[in-house]
Amino acid sequence: MEWMLMPYRRYAQFSGRARRKEYWMFALFMFLVYMVCAGLMLAGGGMAALTAGIPEPDGLPVAAPEFNPLFWLGAGLLGIFALASFIPSIAVGVRRLHDRDMSGWWYLGFILGGAIPVIGGLISLGFLVLMCLPGTTGMNRFGDDPKNPVGYDVFG
Repeated sequence: MEWMLMPYRRYAQFSGRARRKEYWMFALFMFLVYMVCAGLMLAGGGMAALTAGIPEPDGLPVAAPEFNPLFWLGAGLLGIFALASFIPSIAVGVRRLHDRDMSGWWYLGFILGGAIPVIGGLISLGFLVLMCLPGTTGMNRFGDDPKNPVGYDVFG
């Protein structure tokens, strides 16, 4: 749980490096919270919204869905969580690129490139691959190695 919450403790810290473990545990935490909020929204009438507009077998359209308070609780929690996680998610992505010895401006390039209709998927896949690759060993221009901050091996 410590690794999942570390980007919140380093809220807007764009300098330094982040290990793969920090990045992916934070991504897992965000996924789990989004799934809980989506479950609340679906339990609160969101499933009716997904099927709204599909005609009944007799040809009449379905009435507009009514959402109960559980839906609005899930939507509110999702909105608050998304706003609170916006800056930490960018910061941990930039620090992860720093671990690969790449400038944080590449993050903006991947975001903008991912919006290009035809090749955006390939650019997003390239970003995913970069996040999976190990960081540079030892010190780089962005700081000490987060896996070995002392800079030497005991038996090497």
